[in-house]
Amino acid sequence: MARKNRQAPRKEEPGQQQAPESKATESAAAPEAAETAAESPAPQATPAAPARKCKGSDCGDCRRRKVETYDWLGDIPGGKAASEYVEVQFKNTRKGYYRNCTNLPLESGDMVAVEASPGHDIGTITLTGALAELRMRRSLGRNGNIADIKRVFRLAKPADIEKYNEARAREDDTMIRARRIAEELKLNMKIGDVEYQGDGNKAIFYYIADERVDFRQLIKVLAETFKVRIEMKQIGARQEAGRIGGIGPCGRPLCCSLWMSNFVSVSTSAARYQDISLNPQKLAGQCAKLKCCLNFEVDTYMEASKGMPPRDVRLETADNTYYFFKSDLFNRTVTYSTDKKIAANLVTIGVDRVFEVISLNKAGEKPLTLMPEGEEKPKPKAEFGDILGADDDLARFDRKKKKKKKPARQPNQQGQAPAQPKAEGNGAPQEKQEKSGQSKNRKPRRRPQHGKDDKGQAPSTPKND
Repeated sequence: MARKNRQAPRKEEPGQQQAPESKATESAAAPEAAETAAESPAPQATPAAPARKCKGSDCGDCRRRKVETYDWLGDIPGGKAASEYVEVQFKNTRKGYYRNCTNLPLESGDMVAVEASPGHDIGTITLTGALAELRMRRSLGRNGNIADIKRVFRLAKPADIEKYNEARAREDDTMIRARRIAEELKLNMKIGDVEYQGDGNKAIFYYIADERVDFRQLIKVLAETFKVRIEMKQIGARQEAGRIGGIGPCGRPLCCSLWMSNFVSVSTSAARYQDISLNPQKLAGQCAKLKCCLNFEVDTYMEASKGMPPRDVRLETADNTYYFFKSDLFNRTVTYSTDKKIAANLVTIGVDRVFEVISLNKAGEKPLTLMPEGEEKPKPKAEFGDILGADDDLARFDRKKKKKKKPARQPNQQGQAPAQPKAEGNGAPQEKQEKSGQSKNRKPRRRPQHGKDDKGQAPSTPKND
């Protein structure tokens, strides 16, 4: 029964606020469950066992989603990947490595109480086994001392989780009040986040400052206001973006909030190697620094650029001199122009042809054209297909149309039959007859008549035109 009480806190998710009440109820009902299990002849596994593992991206606690870790050595049988070191994640991106001295059966997703200075802290286990030990040694570096690794005390009890949730509920209010205090003291700094320790005895204030700040007076005021031990940590713009999180221009969550644990300096040369436009607005991320993803593929581009011809070499032909304009590493083609500064008479050829022309120029020969012999200049193909015909030109509306002379009015424009050919010697009377035919189709003008019509009524006088 004691064993069931000890494992009871691990059955609930740490992100829920009602975890202490549900665990206390479960531990109180443990004797009845033990009696029922003793009466049943064939005991079955409890369905709550899979709840011990973390759900990853589907977890209710959004803070656990940051800096995700996948244990690809966890399914090795025989305990060959076992180790006493575990990785524990706290709020946002803060992680630590601890030693499981008491050999507790820990798994990913368990909430544990670990050693802190002073008191204890509450965190979630994200990695166990040999992979956790490898990451720990990498984080310590060559000069790190394994003896300084702190211990894991126990699995978190309901009372620990309740106190931990109460401390977390005060973080936002503490951060807002701390910003006001720093503004009153006229300190050139920005407090970006506040994290309380699991037992509520210490608070860590993360701040950003461009210059060195004397915050001794600030620490005294904060300690008197919040009645806790104060610790100040200065972070950079990249670390702040990782702690806050967000969506990048690629449409995915920021890499610094998902898996990046260390930051490497990024230079503009990485953009030059990849032929990216040096636009500061497009190269900068949400932290206002150069994007970390510029370093992801720069090594591949540098390796591929070794097989490309040099850019400062000009190609001599019998008709002109060509200068480098641009290159395409994926298609392994180079475009040359007859002018150094502008794009004029662009010719695109393959890399093999470029080296061939360079060797001919070194031997004192000049080919007739840059294109290989027997090959014409390729016509540029539309990227998505040509939907316009041969006569359909987009610039056809820009051309001025010539005014056409109006043709002579033909009699068939008014719905009459085409005119009969003129008979010899009878031209003038036939023209009069056609004109009279046109006048018949038109509505006659009503003129005032004297007398009465056939019905015996006097005609109406028309209005003056």
